[in-house]
Amino acid sequence: MPSTDQYYQHHLFFCTNKREGGISCASRGSVAIHQLAKKVVSDLDPSRSIKIRVNSAGCLGRCNEGPVLVVYPTGAWYTYKDVDDVHEIINEHILHGRIVERLRL
Repeated sequence: MPSTDQYYQHHLFFCTNKREGGISCASRGSVAIHQLAKKVVSDLDPSRSIKIRVNSAGCLGRCNEGPVLVVYPTGAWYTYKDVDDVHEIINEHILHGRIVERLRL
């Protein structure tokens, strides 16, 4: 019987889709921020028992609100402008369980 334990407690899905000739998350810097978010998560204190996975996603269908990321399992959608916003999402939402209302979609 498969285990019901989740290996990762949180997944951050960053839209990194690039649309030709239109607005997309990639055209707003999501690819670079996704890579920086992976570094932020890998630099967290290793003694923390929480496991976080930073994923790249195709189009999440909210291009006009982008760049966007969605956090699972809570299903919270966020927009962000820079790595400081993503730092805040990781610190507040992931590590402390508080939704970052100013960035929430």
